[in-house]
Amino acid sequence: MITMAKKITDTVKVNADALKAKGKTYVLKLFVTGILPNSARAVINIKAICEKYLKDRYELEIIDIYQQPDLAITNEIIAVPLLIKKSPLPEQRMIGDLSNIEKVLKVLGLNK
Repeated sequence: MITMAKKITDTVKVNADALKAKGKTYVLKLFVTGILPNSARAVINIKAICEKYLKDRYELEIIDIYQQPDLAITNEIIAVPLLIKKSPLPEQRMIGDLSNIEKVLKVLGLNK
């Protein structure tokens, strides 16, 4: 069983305006490689972060590049796991297991 590297209950300064913005749906794509440990951690971490900070305001697509290598080429993926925030703009990318909550929130535009 895989556990998160860092609990999502950490205290993080969050941009209250970004959290209150209604109608904003976050469109996220997470590229992973099968069930390798870093990919599995990234899936667990982003799901927990989305449920805590973006409840009912996100679409998360998890793409296994072993099963869909064409999407890795189309999206110019050079390292995984990779999170891409497609919307709201600007598009942002983050490589890693997404255990650093503050950095993930910064990529999502949710922290100060």
